[in-house]
Amino acid sequence: MVQVVKRSSSIRTIAFLGNYLPRKCGIATFTSDLLGAVAARHPQSRCFAVPVNDIDGCYRYPAAVRFEIEEQDLGSYRRAAGFLNSSGVDIVSIQHEFGIFGGPAGSHLLALLRELRAPAVTTLHTVLRAPNADQHRVMQELIAHSTRLVVMAERARTILQEVYQTPPAKIDLIPHGIPDVPFVAPDYYKNQFGVAGKKVLLTFGLLSPNKGIEHVLHALPDIVAEFPDVVYILLGATHPNELRTRGEAYRLGLEAVVTKNRIENNVIFHNRFVDLKELTEFIGAADLYITPYLDEAQSTSGTLAYAFGAGKAVISTPYWHAAELLSDQRGVLVPFADSRAIAREASGLLRDGTRRHAMSDNAYKMGRTMVWSKTAGLYMRSFELARRPWAAMAQEWVAAREFGHAAA
Repeated sequence: MVQVVKRSSSIRTIAFLGNYLPRKCGIATFTSDLLGAVAARHPQSRCFAVPVNDIDGCYRYPAAVRFEIEEQDLGSYRRAAGFLNSSGVDIVSIQHEFGIFGGPAGSHLLALLRELRAPAVTTLHTVLRAPNADQHRVMQELIAHSTRLVVMAERARTILQEVYQTPPAKIDLIPHGIPDVPFVAPDYYKNQFGVAGKKVLLTFGLLSPNKGIEHVLHALPDIVAEFPDVVYILLGATHPNELRTRGEAYRLGLEAVVTKNRIENNVIFHNRFVDLKELTEFIGAADLYITPYLDEAQSTSGTLAYAFGAGKAVISTPYWHAAELLSDQRGVLVPFADSRAIAREASGLLRDGTRRHAMSDNAYKMGRTMVWSKTAGLYMRSFELARRPWAAMAQEWVAAREFGHAAA
């Protein structure tokens, strides 16, 4: 385990703005984990959360939540700015993703940023290469109002510069944080999930059509032909937004593919949103992890980072985050929507234990650089860099005010 080193910092109060657990989404998990990691590494800093609500009523938030924003209420964003300003925050860490803030292309967030009197460090979970007019306008103003920007893939940094003319010195590349877990052989966990003695493939995360899971299900008959003891575990509830708009249509479609391909004995659905402890156990039981996502422009994937960091051999489509993380023999990339390639690579890795174990070892070693304690340290460095120009401006303002009094 990586030892958490407590470091001093001049930053005393940090607000984390974004979705927050128990809301079920990747941004909520990320924001909660980042706050916890920063608070653990820098206990002298006061950390609190300002989440965005997408439902009537509210979530049962923990004590770390001090103010709530209603997604579609523009006034709520301005009130949040007032709360942050009156709270004396040194830094506001914003998690940005299209679709979580109200207004055209999430433009309500800009109302908060225009009134905020503290530096904002904005983590961009998606950086669009071909934004529409509204998205481009919002991104340009978001970039202008953010003191620093954080991305998790080199490709995202390049796009920020080429498409949005962002100054390179304003961008920090910080890996997606992961829990620090020991490297454990899959057989250690298999019995508790009823798959002892089987070869386990795993995909986890909230289900929606862009996940491409059907292509793994179409690959499975060829894998099973060589490895009859293969089990593919699908772990995750349907994404709340998908559930509200289309119900369980995608999951039912996946179940229909299972029936059509006659692989009922080789697929296990776990329709649940699990906590971190159980998630690490599911990941631990996997021989292979598969991310068959369909969107090339995905610049970050928490599920990929978690599985990779646990030392799993990974097969993935070449979306941006995967293409960078799995290079140099740390994983296998297959073309988008290519069931035959998935079958070929999965069977090859199951057949070649030496290659699979070497891949796992490479992933685990690199994963130690991504554990949350180290990611938190990189965020604090970004926060401190963001604070410097604001501190200088504050000193200039105080000096000007004192000069004015003296002149009077």
